[in-house]
Amino acid sequence: MLSDIEIAESCKMQDIRKIAEKLNLKEDDLELYGKYKAKIDLKKVAPNSKLILVTAINPTASGEGKTTVSIGLADGIQKLGKKVCLALREPSLGPVFGIKGGAAGGGYAQVVPMADINLHFTGDLHAITAANNLLCAMIDNHILRGNQLKIKQVYFRRCMDMNDRALRNITLHSSAGNMKGCQSYDREEGFEITAASEVMAVLCLATDLKDLKRRIGEIVVGVDEDGGFVRAKQLKADGAMTTLLKDAIKPNLVQTLEGTPAIVHGGPFANIAHGCNSIRATYTAMTLSDYTVTEAGFGADLGAEKFLDTKCRIANIQPDCVVVVATVKALKLHGGADKAELCKEDLTALKAGLPNLLKHVENMKNVYKKPVVVAMNRFATDTKAEIDAVLNACAESGANAVFTDVFLKGGDGGVELAKAVLKECEKHSELHYSYNLNDGIIKKIEDIVKNIYGGDGADFSEDALAKIKNIESRGICGLPVIIAKTQYSLSDDAKKLAAPKGFKIYVRDIIYKGGAGFIVAVAGEIMLMPGLSKVPCAEHIDINEDGVITGLS
Repeated sequence: MLSDIEIAESCKMQDIRKIAEKLNLKEDDLELYGKYKAKIDLKKVAPNSKLILVTAINPTASGEGKTTVSIGLADGIQKLGKKVCLALREPSLGPVFGIKGGAAGGGYAQVVPMADINLHFTGDLHAITAANNLLCAMIDNHILRGNQLKIKQVYFRRCMDMNDRALRNITLHSSAGNMKGCQSYDREEGFEITAASEVMAVLCLATDLKDLKRRIGEIVVGVDEDGGFVRAKQLKADGAMTTLLKDAIKPNLVQTLEGTPAIVHGGPFANIAHGCNSIRATYTAMTLSDYTVTEAGFGADLGAEKFLDTKCRIANIQPDCVVVVATVKALKLHGGADKAELCKEDLTALKAGLPNLLKHVENMKNVYKKPVVVAMNRFATDTKAEIDAVLNACAESGANAVFTDVFLKGGDGGVELAKAVLKECEKHSELHYSYNLNDGIIKKIEDIVKNIYGGDGADFSEDALAKIKNIESRGICGLPVIIAKTQYSLSDDAKKLAAPKGFKIYVRDIIYKGGAGFIVAVAGEIMLMPGLSKVPCAEHIDINEDGVITGLS
């Protein structure tokens, strides 16, 4: 079979203006980036479509194909004659060159131009990086030139869109040179990956340019000598930062291999950020189509929880159906199977791993009160006994399971799934949440652990408890909580697979994101700057003298 990049490069794409016509967009609504990419600049949005959220089990080394299913599902809905639009996140260069690879789908369910989307695209992530680092430069310049705001400790960190563990912790030297009245200084700092930065979160949660500037102004950069928060607007950085993001806030329009309109915009990670594409992109897709298919990062305990508890609250939207993606191979890994033996039938491992899938289904149905369809990415090695075991287990949980072939067949392989999802979309449901927004920070964190992860609560470091006390003593309340933890387990321990019980997560740090408008609880060993693997994807990516790219997936 052809590789992902070979399939994508062999596709005959339609002019992006033709794709826009499917959404009743005119050329005046577009800002063209060549023939196959455009930014959409709607002056008014009126989100009214059915919204379908695609999520997954906790990821494994075998892969689950959540983005691939999202694309194949949208193509399947289009084949049924419905007006549909995808709303996905932009890939980060970190995973592209790291261990995960790209995020444009796979096989015959991809968004294109695949290489552009996975690499620099329309420059959104670079603009976010520049805006973030402009603020950092202004912070240090302010301190160097007299520190009128009396900044005592800097919280805000630099970022770059690359996995580079060497930059997690650095010593920064700011030299005054011969500048009169200025004094050189050293301080400890570090980098985050752009996808984990607050500027990324702010861009994805802003409803318009005015809201973007307001949120940027509220970013907490540090504390002063009296312990008060110092914000970006006090440094007069909000105007310039927003100017850098004036184009980045506009959603990007591309297409699937089958010509389904796809809006790809924003890219926060779900394990260390809120893991959803931008509100602007979702609003735009829901304004222009009858059905919007979107996805949230990693497993449903991370991306879907943050989509439902945070994004839906802020954007005042809710999904009409939730799709949970899994594979037989991944479930066997959760059940303790050897990775080298996944092609062999193993009902024991499969049944031991099924609780992971069933826990996510239970959460969507019983906590959030949403209709659920399970999408199983089919492999040729899946046996009838294994397929029957999954179908029976899902049926007992009250969820319809559909085995899909979108990787090999594109939209044709997604039609059966599309029919099941459209049927569930017709059912009336009202979104519930996993925690009360007005409860204290500790209660909200423990409710997520108990209601979503299936654990017993949380333990907190002294530093985390002190920060919670400080935040709440200032009257800062009613904010969503974002838990940053490993994506591989329902717990904060990557080795605890399937559906562990009797655990608590360990919250070692609390971060108040004033611009994004949420509280981050950092649990376990999760890092805000990932590192490269021993053999990163970058080693396999190449380009020849004719500009043909290989190894990109």
